[in-house]
Amino acid sequence: MKYHPPVKRSIEIAGHKTSITLEPVFWDMLRDAARDRGVPVNAIVAQIDAERLDADEPTGLASAIRQWLVDRLQAR
Repeated sequence: MKYHPPVKRSIEIAGHKTSITLEPVFWDMLRDAARDRGVPVNAIVAQIDAERLDADEPTGLASAIRQWLVDRLQAR
């Protein structure tokens, strides 16, 4: 595994742009999840965003994405 600092990217969610900072490995995993579901990355991020906002203790979006990806990986 190569270590790399986080990378900031712009994502559009529900019609507004936001910046998300994730390590490249998480960006790769997010692209894979989107490809597996046949949807754009923005759609996956929008789903994660909605789920985290409904949580009892919402976390930041980047943290929610990382947790969602780990949960997805563990479910395999």
